[in-house]
Amino acid sequence: MDFIFEGMNLYILLAAVFGLFMAWGIGANDVANAMATSVGSKAITIKQALIIAAIFEFAGAYLAGAEVTETIRKGLVQPEAFAAHPDLVVWGMLASLLAAGVWLLVATQQGWPVSTTHTIVGAIVGFAAVGVGTHAVDWGNVASIAMSWVFSPLLAGIMAFAVFMSIQKLIIDTPNPLENARRFGPLYLFLVGFILSLLTLKKGLKYVGVHFSNEAELAVALGMGMIVALIGYLLINRVKLKTADTNSTTARRGSQYANVERIFAVMMIFTASAMAFAHGSNDVANAVGPMAAVLSVVQSGAVEAKAAVPSWILLVGAIGIVIGLATLGYKVIATVGTEITELTPTRGFSAEFGTALTVVMASYTGIPISTTHTLVGAVLGVGIARGIAAIDLRVMGGILLSWMVTLPMGAILSILFFFMLKGMFS
Repeated sequence: MDFIFEGMNLYILLAAVFGLFMAWGIGANDVANAMATSVGSKAITIKQALIIAAIFEFAGAYLAGAEVTETIRKGLVQPEAFAAHPDLVVWGMLASLLAAGVWLLVATQQGWPVSTTHTIVGAIVGFAAVGVGTHAVDWGNVASIAMSWVFSPLLAGIMAFAVFMSIQKLIIDTPNPLENARRFGPLYLFLVGFILSLLTLKKGLKYVGVHFSNEAELAVALGMGMIVALIGYLLINRVKLKTADTNSTTARRGSQYANVERIFAVMMIFTASAMAFAHGSNDVANAVGPMAAVLSVVQSGAVEAKAAVPSWILLVGAIGIVIGLATLGYKVIATVGTEITELTPTRGFSAEFGTALTVVMASYTGIPISTTHTLVGAVLGVGIARGIAAIDLRVMGGILLSWMVTLPMGAILSILFFFMLKGMFS
């Protein structure tokens, strides 16, 4: 174990640097596509997206990200396979972080909304299977994660489709769409606040030492839902409405639709916050998990089944994400927010609500799903609700191709970096 203790500070420094690089990639690619529907529908600006991400990504990571961090940290490999050589875990996790960061940089430069989860899972499985042996991989866990990559976009698409169709039925296709938007808007926001609060209370707060009974959880979630609905109600009533240029029925109807979109633009502030929280709870683990694994092995000299995740690691992940969104996030925002299908605030609200619910439920169960796939599935669900002609199939083809190459690229780069680090430090 001398190699570990002799290079302790160096390994921790490399984990922090590579983890920051990986988190930057998450911010530039994953957070960008998470914010894309809000920015693409012109509900919020890039600056506002950055502020929302900074607050709610960190909250999601800290309060509800522990389950997924555990899966990324130790659920993909068999700890007993590394018992005699914990150094392989250190080099492998460092290689995985570096590989994921490099691929995300390339993908983001091209404007491809790829999956950071695919990237890091492919990287970890790649180094373990090739560098150590196929017996080192927990294939059962990998299979369950892979299945979630199929079902999560499908589920988000169905949810987004259902939300959008309910907006059509309850608000848009009615004699008084503006009046109904004011009536049902707070109800939608209540559901956003209630569901996310309940899932966070159920699974997240126990990691920061807060425990509630089932009855108390329900009461607090109801209270949070009501607070969100009340704030939304007050903001909705302050929206500056557009008046019709003429008194014709068509003009009045058109101004009502425009005002409905203005109301949903305000409501998207809440779904953007929910989306950032949901993303933080699931995808920050992609950077934090390998960092925590390196720190655990370096400090203990063994591959432990349980280890706490220090708050400074979460802070590195949160800082990297915000920097990534601020510096290069606009490229992926353009692809998801404007090029797949035309988004308005009502459509963007539906996509974000469906995505946030799906991602937080996945965090609740500890499954690291792809936020990218989930959001694109939700955007497609909204597009399908308008008819297949509303979807740019050429753009979707490019996105699907980038998805197909992401996992093997993560694995190949990780294998190369693993043997490079092994040669340097062994």
